[in-house]
Parts: sequence; structure tokens; C-alpha cells
Amino acid sequence: MRFLLFFVMALVLMGSVGCSGAQSNGAKQPIDKELEGEQPPKAEIRIGNRMYETKLGTYCWKSKNQGKCVDTIGPVELLKGENPVSVQPGEVIKFVMNYESQPNKYHVEQINDGKLTEVLVKENSFHAPTQKGTYFYSYGVWWMDEHVENQSRGDAFYYFVLKVI
Repeated sequence: MRFLLFFVMALVLMGSVGCSGAQSNGAKQPIDKELEGEQPPKAEIRIGNRMYETKLGTYCWKSKNQGKCVDTIGPVELLKGENPVSVQPGEVIKFVMNYESQPNKYHVEQINDGKLTEVLVKENSFHAPTQKGTYFYSYGVWWMDEHVENQSRGDAFYYFVLKVI
């Protein structure tokens, strides 16, 4: 449990506004447009034709020359008591964010029985595990600055839990 908390805190420090040391499964073009809102946009997952909300965790957000960082507990603790989304083995899970400036860097991790595994994401989606069980996910995203190398304008971690049946 301490390792997980330490790991999440390390990710927060690396991904905070002003610097980013996060690994990326993919990167798009840098963000040139001002971010909007007082916090990161809502992120959802689509499984088949159904949409499911994720829970916003730790984030740093800069909008209108004001920055704000919020630190939360990790996904397992934050989602305690939440009903997992039931999925079939290998089912496609797609990330959806209705926001004009899409994040241009992301990283997804799966937590099962205390073990962390990096998840390969292609075209904003990944496949559910093939083994039955409950899996927690951390979907970290960054809006990287176009003009300053390795500087994030905002970042957020979204959490959700799946149950492979």
C-alpha cells in the first residue's frame, strides 16, 4: 500500500505544471491553445455502446494565468466501495474526452492484487484483461506546451475499475 501511494505521488511530482517526466504511450501535437475551466475536463470510458464515468484524481491545471494543483489518494483507495464496470475478457475500452484541446501525452497503468502493469494504448483504446478479476486503472494525461519543451500546461489522473467476468 505504501509503495502504491509513493508511486502515485512520484507521478504527481513528475507531471506537475511546469515539468513533466512522464513516460508516454503516445504523443500528438503540442498544445498551443489556452486551457479552459477551473479543472481538467471530464473523461469517460466507452465499452460497446455504453459510456461510464471515470473519477478525477490528482491534477494540476493552469487557466487564465492561474494554476491549481490538487492531490488525492490513489485509484484503489479512491474507488473503494465503487461498483466496478463489468466487461468481457479482451473487450475494447475506449477513452473519451469531450474537450477542444485533447491531451497530447498519456500513460495508463493497471493495478491488480497490488501489482502495477503498464497498459498499451492505441487510438485511445485498450483491451480488457483476459483473466477474470477486478482491475483498477490510472489514466494519466498531459497537455504539453507547444513553445516550452517538456512543460505541461495541465495534467490529470482519471481512475476507474473494471471487473472481468
